[in-house]
Amino acid sequence: MKKTLVALFLLFSAFSNAQILNAESLRKVTDTSGFSGSASFNFALKRNVNDFITLGSDVHIQYKNKKHLAIFKNDVHFQKIESENFENSLISHLRYNYRFHPRIAWEVFTQGQYNKINLIDFRGLIGTGPRFKVTTSEKYKVYVGTLAMFEYEEVDDGVTPLQRNLRASAYMSFSLYPTDHITIVSTTYYQPLFKTLSDYRISSQSSLVVGLFQDFALKLSHTFIYDAFPAVSIPNSQYEFTTGIAYTFD
Repeated sequence: MKKTLVALFLLFSAFSNAQILNAESLRKVTDTSGFSGSASFNFALKRNVNDFITLGSDVHIQYKNKKHLAIFKNDVHFQKIESENFENSLISHLRYNYRFHPRIAWEVFTQGQYNKINLIDFRGLIGTGPRFKVTTSEKYKVYVGTLAMFEYEEVDDGVTPLQRNLRASAYMSFSLYPTDHITIVSTTYYQPLFKTLSDYRISSQSSLVVGLFQDFALKLSHTFIYDAFPAVSIPNSQYEFTTGIAYTFD
């Protein structure tokens, strides 16, 4: 049950409007080699004063083989009110881990992103660095990572020029298992520019997952994001509370 709960959290904790994708949300805990993952799709049509159309899909595929781990995630959200596209976002993420030590792995990743609300026409990332397992206990786990990445960004605010930067990415993630039916996971990222440390982003996500029955669980999450220099008219800080039911399979 514990592994199922962790997998549930990892599969469904991604924050679709976030400027920083929680990479911990991509890791599906499993003891078996081979492919695993999930796919979800949703559609909603609503009419009151206006016509609303909402579409979304979340696809996650993972392959694990001894010391190797490859992860792919594609998250798409689209909302249309009358004839206006209101909230569109896309994140595609590909990550590879090679574990050359029981407590150390090397990560390589690339990511493409579009987010209308945050005025991001395109953000491309490619990065690499080590990931460390700090603890050995099965009742709680702590991981830290330090990566360097190249960032290419086009912002649609009419002011910000094309960005090509080298940015650091440091994170800490911990998981707690108070009982076989409860999992608590929290991950925090700090991403400053190498050349200007005052230009940084912070993202923190915490989730509580409570097992209900079989492969279903109740999940509550809080996400907080801070960007020191967002696009013009976009607030520095954003947050979201979410509650939902999660399902996963191997």
